[in-house]
Amino acid sequence: QRSRPSALAICFLLALMVWGVFGQTLRHNFINYDDDRYVYENPAILNGLTPGGLRWIATHPHGDNWHPLTSLSHMLDCQLYGLNPGGHHATNVLLHMATVILLFLVLRQMTGSLWRSAFVAAVFAIHPLRAESVAWISERKDVLSGFFFMLTLGAYLRYVRRPFSAGRYGAVVLLFTLGLMSKAMLVTLPFVLLLLDWWPLKRFQASDTKKTTLRLILEKAPLFLLSAVFCITTVWAQKNSVVSIKALPLPARLENTLCSYAVYIGQTLFPFKLMPFYPHLKTELPLWEIGLLFATLAAISLAALFGWKKRPYLPVGWLWYLGMLVPVIGIMQVGDQAHADRYTYLPQIGLLIMATWLAADWCAARRYRRTILSATAAAVVAALTVQACLQTAYWKNSISLWQHTLACTLENCVAYNQMGQALIQQGKFDEAAEQCRKAIKIYPDYYQLHYNLGLALGQYGKLDEALVHIKKSIELNPNFSAAYSNLGVIFDKQGKFDEALENYQKALTLDPWSAEICDNIGRILIKQNRFKESVPYLEKALKLKPDFTDAHYNLGFALDEQGKQNEAAVHYEQASDILPDKVLIYSERGDRFAEQKNFAMAVRQYEQVLRISPDFIAVKNNLAWILATCPDASLRNGTRAVNLALSIPQPSGKENIHILDTLAAAYAEAGQYEKAVITARRALDAAAGEGAAAADIRARLRLYEAGIPYHELQKEQVDAQRSKNCRGDAGL
Repeated sequence: QRSRPSALAICFLLALMVWGVFGQTLRHNFINYDDDRYVYENPAILNGLTPGGLRWIATHPHGDNWHPLTSLSHMLDCQLYGLNPGGHHATNVLLHMATVILLFLVLRQMTGSLWRSAFVAAVFAIHPLRAESVAWISERKDVLSGFFFMLTLGAYLRYVRRPFSAGRYGAVVLLFTLGLMSKAMLVTLPFVLLLLDWWPLKRFQASDTKKTTLRLILEKAPLFLLSAVFCITTVWAQKNSVVSIKALPLPARLENTLCSYAVYIGQTLFPFKLMPFYPHLKTELPLWEIGLLFATLAAISLAALFGWKKRPYLPVGWLWYLGMLVPVIGIMQVGDQAHADRYTYLPQIGLLIMATWLAADWCAARRYRRTILSATAAAVVAALTVQACLQTAYWKNSISLWQHTLACTLENCVAYNQMGQALIQQGKFDEAAEQCRKAIKIYPDYYQLHYNLGLALGQYGKLDEALVHIKKSIELNPNFSAAYSNLGVIFDKQGKFDEALENYQKALTLDPWSAEICDNIGRILIKQNRFKESVPYLEKALKLKPDFTDAHYNLGFALDEQGKQNEAAVHYEQASDILPDKVLIYSERGDRFAEQKNFAMAVRQYEQVLRISPDFIAVKNNLAWILATCPDASLRNGTRAVNLALSIPQPSGKENIHILDTLAAAYAEAGQYEKAVITARRALDAAAGEGAAAADIRARLRLYEAGIPYHELQKEQVDAQRSKNCRGDAGL
């Protein structure tokens, strides 16, 4: 009771520390690593609280895990904040803050030690290893399960310190269940409770240890049963992510287990060069290194166990650390990572308890030691706070995160791959392709790498090469819906609508929740004049994503063509009322209007993009192309088209054929035919091996040589122009 004011003050300071370090995440963005499938590209989540979404999270794995409470929290965030990442980050920080305060209060109640508990909670709160769990929206499962873990410990303490009550025991079971529904890694919690029974709760009786042990184990039988159920559920949910023994043999797993236990201790002491993905070692460790790791861990284990009578916190803390890591230590390997910072979220508490109580016991007898320890503790907290702030800052956006990762590691194919994805989202397709190629050199048989390279090449204009890599990704993973979808995009761009439709439908079979695939099918059917058939797909797209502007526009167009002008007007109006503030949405809308020959609307969308993001390369090129080649003379502006095209940086190495093609067309529209011819010949040289592209550029070159600009015309006009001026294929 006397220490209550101090405890309240400590709770307040812990909250300030958490917000001081992680409050910056409220200005951070989503990350292109799992945040898409967890939140912003998952229709079951981003639509908020819906009956269909609730059914989905109850019956389907989410991110290769079954954690319905975590999924519900993401869904609730979308209901409250939409796709404003600051709100999602705020939830993570609040949950972490609550977990930190609960850790302090529970540890203080269990041990009676105010300042030791405060130090453990402070280090847990701001250790740089926390950055991944708190600053990464996808790791909501860490902070949410940690919150219920602490509540379960508190309920258990209340249960054991009072006479038996079914209600109090039921509270322990309920909170444990909620924790498991947040993250199944909590299956080790019954084991932790047994450790706490030894110390600090001291429930084991020295006079009859065997009987007491049996009683305490039986007491936790319902909890162990729950753990078993969730272990089975997790194996089912992760069946597609479990790495086979053939891919990662057992000796390699055991070696990685030893390394991981040692690495986590090292990162606790020296938390530098932390990153979201650590690749497995390419070569086996020398036997002497493996032996040294084993000897070190064995020595710590023996020292902890030999001190079980005088210093019981040593075996409790050490076994807490070892035991809680068992589900994620890599014996059953899920995913490609060797280890991960997020796995230390709760296990590290065991190490902190060991170190804190041992240091406090060392200084208990001498006052000068207490002074040294207090100064050291303050310095440790200050240093960790600074490093945690720096580490959290790397999570600001995808580019900063992966740049940091590549600076910290060699041959990290996931980092190259994710950096490539981030560059694709920024429209820097040549740089993205370079990153993807580096990743493929490291891991040539990973389907995701070929898919991303194909995606970058397709946006870069190299459709034939893109086709090869997208097909390779499907060969490596025949159930990869996104690859089928983007194969459809490539065929769509090539005018092969039947092939595009076939691949879109395969993608929809594998991913029936994708509004984008439904919209693509509807759009292809519109291009084939199958307006009535397109309507159900577009309506499904809007059911999955009600604010999908492209689907509203396409559905309006399909209804308009069927003579249903009133219904069409409703969707046109809804499309115009939705004012997205995301650059990529404006860009995609511009692309759609350009495909539908609505060049005036396409120009408006592209101009909006460049007002927000002046260096968006793909949009600059598309706008310059329309200003140079639009059939509507009122929209053409050769001088501006030239300036736009010249402002696009050419990649190092091989020149971009589409940028050169656009610049040549712009020169021709501006009347600078000599420059148009020279530039078109450069484009033709760069297009070597791209048959269709080379033929189109060659046809346009003949126009420029004849002093004629190239314009997007109707097919009949183009055919006539071919025979009159070019005797070749002018291309559309």
